[in-house]
Amino acid sequence: MKLLVYLGHPAHFHLFKETIKNFREEKHEVVIVIKSKDVLEKLLQEAGMNYINLSAKPRKDGKFNIAVSFFQRLTQLSRIIRKEHPDKLAGSAAELALLGKLHRIPSFIFFEDDFEIAPSFAYIAGPLATKLVCPQCCSAWKWNDKKIGYESYHELAYLHPDHFTPDPGKVKKIFKEGEKNFILRFAQLNAYHDEGKSGITTEIAQQLISRLLPHGNVFITSERPLEQQFEKYRISINALDMHDALAFADLYIGDSQTMTAEAAVLGTPALRFNDFVGQLSYLEELEHRYGLTYGIKSHEPEKLLSKLDELLSIPGLKQEWNLRRKKMLNEKINLALFMTKLLEE
Repeated sequence: MKLLVYLGHPAHFHLFKETIKNFREEKHEVVIVIKSKDVLEKLLQEAGMNYINLSAKPRKDGKFNIAVSFFQRLTQLSRIIRKEHPDKLAGSAAELALLGKLHRIPSFIFFEDDFEIAPSFAYIAGPLATKLVCPQCCSAWKWNDKKIGYESYHELAYLHPDHFTPDPGKVKKIFKEGEKNFILRFAQLNAYHDEGKSGITTEIAQQLISRLLPHGNVFITSERPLEQQFEKYRISINALDMHDALAFADLYIGDSQTMTAEAAVLGTPALRFNDFVGQLSYLEELEHRYGLTYGIKSHEPEKLLSKLDELLSIPGLKQEWNLRRKKMLNEKINLALFMTKLLEE
């Protein structure tokens, strides 16, 4: 069988990497197609995976540029599909659902954000995809009849203990032994569903750093351009080793949905600060069912700083979070195995 996997974000690489490995071990053929986004291409290169890149440069912001890029990718992907003749299409992009319908190839759209939050995506993927695959807690909105739900999260396709064991050797050059280490993440927030949303500003970043430094070391990973005053905090680590850093960090603060969930499933206390708080079911579940993360909206910076002070004052914080993580893992499945079986069948 030949599977075409389309990756449009670094998180998609991690979501599919174990499934791709499983497919190839079973002697199936996998064609990987990507678009440039943050460290996505770097991740594939570090992993030694061959791929086809639809766009060597990231697109420009704005509705017009988003629309132009969408139709350009449709054309390019269509050519690749005609050339490769895949048996199935898998990914998290609406383009696959449309092309699957046009080329009469089954398409499996994997998503973690409730469809109501991204209607422009939903109105393409919903009616056209063969199957919509998401955590059981997430909504496929008007197309729940196509939903295949599972008790897990995207992050457990690659951070489940069956696949990932944090390696202290990966962080010994940056994390100082015996000291606390904190990670800040600044997202770009320029996707189609991010319009009008905000997160950590320069001023808030300054306040966070001033509160954290008396307690330990600050490291920043940023999708958006980083101001010069923050460059000295930029984390120096291979893209593939970022999860090791997250696992050994004492605290994570960011405006990224994905990295917040990654920190949470790794048992690292996570604070998320953006305008999606309260809207995404999987993060709401991680917060209110398992207590692994806290979400705070961007108009409440004082609440963010107060929660940070509270967490910094708790002795044995990571030990408590590891207990909460164990409860979560006991109730969730290894997603990569589920994905492999689903796509093979």
